[in-house]
Amino acid sequence: MIRDRSIICFGGEDWFYHHPHSKNHLMRRFARAGNRVLFVNSISMGLPAITHKDLLPRIKRKLRSYLRFMRETEEGIAVVSPLTVPFFGNALARSINRFLLRTQVGFIARRRRLRTPILWIAIPTAAEMIGCFDESLVIYQVSDKYEANTMDHATDPAKIRRLHELAIDRADIVFYSGRKLFDEAERGREKSYLLEQAVDFDHFAQVTSGRLEIAPEIERIQRPRLGYFGAIDPWLIDQELIRLAARLRPHWQWVFIGNRARGVEIEALPNVHFIPPVPYEALPRYAAGFDVCVLPWDIENVWTSYGSAIKVREYLATGLPVVISPLPEYEPMADVLRIARSREHFIELVDEALAERDPEAKLARQRAVASGTWDARAEWVSALIEDALAGKREASRRVALRPNATLESDSTVRDRAR
Repeated sequence: MIRDRSIICFGGEDWFYHHPHSKNHLMRRFARAGNRVLFVNSISMGLPAITHKDLLPRIKRKLRSYLRFMRETEEGIAVVSPLTVPFFGNALARSINRFLLRTQVGFIARRRRLRTPILWIAIPTAAEMIGCFDESLVIYQVSDKYEANTMDHATDPAKIRRLHELAIDRADIVFYSGRKLFDEAERGREKSYLLEQAVDFDHFAQVTSGRLEIAPEIERIQRPRLGYFGAIDPWLIDQELIRLAARLRPHWQWVFIGNRARGVEIEALPNVHFIPPVPYEALPRYAAGFDVCVLPWDIENVWTSYGSAIKVREYLATGLPVVISPLPEYEPMADVLRIARSREHFIELVDEALAERDPEAKLARQRAVASGTWDARAEWVSALIEDALAGKREASRRVALRPNATLESDSTVRDRAR
């Protein structure tokens, strides 16, 4: 594991808003190993269109984040919400943001003695921060098909694409969080790696212990319960599937845990239940009350089809049956997942999962993810970082020697001429 390094991470998400994302998991482990970490909450890719139903809630949420400015986690990570102008499609706004971010983040980095940091960026709009902090290494983590996400912001996809390409060109290491993203990558291929999602295995494997007390919000819901946790957006969840299931299997109870965006239209269905986000530490107590874990995503949405949902591995670690929409990321795990090829097929697979009685199937699901922990991922990433830093040091040494070699050669020529 890398140690005694400085890291500045521009996350694509806010630290405290979502269930832990990959950057959260990795940065926690780097901090625990003795590295100095500064995490910059999402600087976004711009505001949604004025007609977007979540425009005002998102503005309010971001203003609350600005008011906190900086908080510190129990691991000693400085989490910063710098003030920015929420327009990245405009050259003047980007110039202003470069100044604002360089000033605010640079000030905190100096106060916390982060010198020659590793700069880790996970959002294209942070690409123009490269070169601002005397960084020793640049890592670009690609978690989404950014230019396809036209639901969350009104910035021109072509501009997002150009920032994305700029980040790839300037990075020393490029990580892709999804298999489909990695397979389609062409630019910077020689320095690119597939950074698969991972799992806090022991945390979610508690579900099979039988010792967890099921959360009361879950226990009061009738069985069978189909459980989901994470973002609940109208363009993410396949609402047509939920409506179809409500007609064909009205006794199924769909349980959604997480932040619910406006525009979700299935809330009126009597067998659909929404529970606000719960602390990550408590999630196993909720999952313990599920009969089947589900990922009913709308993969007809291009952006969603590139997803690599961490929750699928977390579901598998519980040992519970798992039914998901078809994501390229999880096709290699089809032996332990039930992957639905249509809405009707999804319903058939849930029927099959509810009827499952084979204890070996539960163990197989857990074995499939037991070694793919965040600790293992952090160790692997650390080795790549150390190799890249060593390579840069060697390249610098060669450059430093080159002028001396030239002088030596010129001197020899002059001596011979005499």
